Amino acid sequence: MNVEQKLSKNKFSVDEGNPHISVDSSRLDADTIHALTVVCPAGLYSLGERGELHFDAAGCLECGTCRIVCAGHPGAMSWTHPRPSFGVTYRFG
Repeated sequence: MNVEQKLSKNKFSVDEGNPHISVDSSRLDADTIHALTVVCPAGLYSLGERGELHFDAAGCLECGTCRIVCAGHPGAMSWTHPRPSFGVTYRFG
């Protein structure tokens, strides 16, 4: 079973209107923005047509990788655990 198949077994309860991660890309440099699009294991960060950073909290694995990438940029990211009954429920392993 490959990684994508394992990830597809997880259950995600999205807290609409109250994401547990918010990103202020104006506080990030180009290298950090690029890193976010590469290191997220769920592939939730992407670049728009004009190079703007997009993030979708649905499907977040809550691993904290993006938090580490943004650690050198104070105020660029707000990362908290989802509220109770929201977030990822792992179903494999």
